[in-house]
Amino acid sequence: MGTAPLPPGQRLAKGWPVSHYGPVPKFRPERWSLQVFGATATGDKYAWSFDELSALPGITIETDLHCASGTTSTDHEFFGIAAGTILDLAPPAPGVTHVMAWAEYGYSANLRLADFTSERTVLATHHGGEPLTVEHGFPLRLVVPHLYGYKGPKWLRAIEYMTADRRGFWEERGYHNIADPWTEQRHSYQEE
Repeated sequence: MGTAPLPPGQRLAKGWPVSHYGPVPKFRPERWSLQVFGATATGDKYAWSFDELSALPGITIETDLHCASGTTSTDHEFFGIAAGTILDLAPPAPGVTHVMAWAEYGYSANLRLADFTSERTVLATHHGGEPLTVEHGFPLRLVVPHLYGYKGPKWLRAIEYMTADRRGFWEERGYHNIADPWTEQRHSYQEE
């Protein structure tokens, strides 16, 4: 991956920089769950404990990560649960067009359903064969390799199925609603 061209306007980062807004949460396994709610096909809410989630079949992806600030870190290997697995276990209603990824402290990132359903979108538990560090999102981090990093929240707690788009945390603060690094969709003023 490191030999692949970088998206326009990006420069190579040294290592894997830690970037987030707010404090690092403490993991409490007895209280932790991943939830799926909103416009589910059944109308039900779904939840998995960390152990239940860890028992699901996993996939490994290799990818570069692109930050909207202009840095790209290369050669990442993530292991976790394919977003498609969650969609199979908790199917969305027919009218769902977007999802909101919810993380600790109310952080959110909106995604088009097509971005969430990408075969490379993963709810990651491991990086480079080791559990994620807490600074990089342990116990669960959403990785959407084809979008800027703010679309892949660390400390993921829930997926909300939506029948209309709604802006997430950074999108409400002037960041682009789609976030494609290859077309430099960094800021909301660039939206059509």
